[in-house]
Amino acid sequence: MSAINIDSDNWDLEVNKSEKPVLVEFWHQHCVWCKKLNPIIDELARIFSEKLKVAKINILSNEKNARVAEYFGVMGTPTIILFCHGRPIESIVGYRPKETLFMEIQRMIDSYKDCFEKHTPLEKRLIFYG
Repeated sequence: MSAINIDSDNWDLEVNKSEKPVLVEFWHQHCVWCKKLNPIIDELARIFSEKLKVAKINILSNEKNARVAEYFGVMGTPTIILFCHGRPIESIVGYRPKETLFMEIQRMIDSYKDCFEKHTPLEKRLIFYG
């Protein structure tokens, strides 16, 4: 299983309504570090598939995706944000070597056990309109 590609149109379904916490990489095609991180993100998706959904959103592919990044305060790429019940709870900005990134993700999973054990829906969902 590899990371899924998402965009502003399916954000609500894939992130807000996800049965699992979602790790989202905000990236773009001109980002050298994003390209280097790409196979690592896919490996993360395979290794943590029981606990997390792993997704990627290309923030330069259209204006609506850029607004999603802006809404969540993404100032540089790659940025990885962990969403729990549709809410951002922690982020990692910049490239990390595979071992370091895996340890950081495991630390997030250990730190936010309630999120991973109890899933409650959002009262209000964030939906992006064009």
